[in-house]
Amino acid sequence: MKWFACELHTHTLHSDGSQTLGELAEGAVNLGFDAIALTDHNTMSGLSGKAEIEQKYGLRIIPGMEWTTFYGHMVTIGLSAFADWRQSNRDGIDEGIENVHRLGGIAGLAHPFRIGSPACTGCFWEYEIGNWSAVDYIEVWSGTFPSIQTNNRRAFDLWTHKLNEGYRIAATSGRDWHAQGDTDDPISVTYLGIEDNAVAGNEGSTALSLHEETLIQALREGRASVTIGPQLTLTLEAGGALYAIGSTVPTVVEKREAAEEPIRANLLLDFSVRTGLWSLQKQVCRLKLCSNLGEELNLEVPFSLDEQLMQFEAQLRESAPDIPRRWIRAELWGTVRGVHVLIAFTNAIYFEEGGFQR
Repeated sequence: MKWFACELHTHTLHSDGSQTLGELAEGAVNLGFDAIALTDHNTMSGLSGKAEIEQKYGLRIIPGMEWTTFYGHMVTIGLSAFADWRQSNRDGIDEGIENVHRLGGIAGLAHPFRIGSPACTGCFWEYEIGNWSAVDYIEVWSGTFPSIQTNNRRAFDLWTHKLNEGYRIAATSGRDWHAQGDTDDPISVTYLGIEDNAVAGNEGSTALSLHEETLIQALREGRASVTIGPQLTLTLEAGGALYAIGSTVPTVVEKREAAEEPIRANLLLDFSVRTGLWSLQKQVCRLKLCSNLGEELNLEVPFSLDEQLMQFEAQLRESAPDIPRRWIRAELWGTVRGVHVLIAFTNAIYFEEGGFQR
């Protein structure tokens, strides 16, 4: 699996941003991103000149649009054409999501708990979602230094609640990037995992070797890891097979291994990503495995400037017969700017029993 650093929520002069697509692309490359999604408000006109700018900066630009309405903002990416947002009533967003899917795109809730009107028109999510299985992702981190913000904590809790109910929804970060400018705040990154054979020539040296649909499919399948520091990844080993983030462990494998051989979790922290573009103070962090069964693992992670890759292994406990394990994810906790916060988290690995199939 190769991981590509992505910024999935950006704006240009074509909506309320104050940057051209070229300025946005240059700024993204300087921050170590491999790809961005352009999600201007209610328009896709900002994509003009996309191919030339991609070649100039070596950055993949994913087409998208942010539906901006009085009842909420919805980020959509990967559409083949403009999806009309104007007919979506408060109880009609399910039909809107269906239209996005019909055009080959995916849809996610943007900053669902950000303060709403009059400070931000429609930023607070008020749509009534009837079919949560159709929601592709939730932007659980929005803005810079996202993990410190109360509205993002509420979004993260919403995601966790939906996972507990059995829904298979991805989680992302999005800066909601409107302008170039220096900031000392930590910048979040959504890493999308791409199968090795999907990178042209297996070189993996540039995002331009990827088709944009490959990145969209990775998010559609939940192969994502989010961080303001080192990259955190998770795989499970069961029945002689490896299960990556976003995949599902079959019941027959889980039950057999629970009886014969426990499922093993492999965690990897990569401190080499985006070198020089983030930092952590010297400390002992905590690495956790969390699921619908609660906190299943809590390890101390010693800090070392010399350590580029840190690997950990753990054995999952057997779940109770009456409470099946539905999902599991990894989290890294520590102190940033004097505050104890979530530094990184993976998307979920699912278990077949008790979940809704997408």
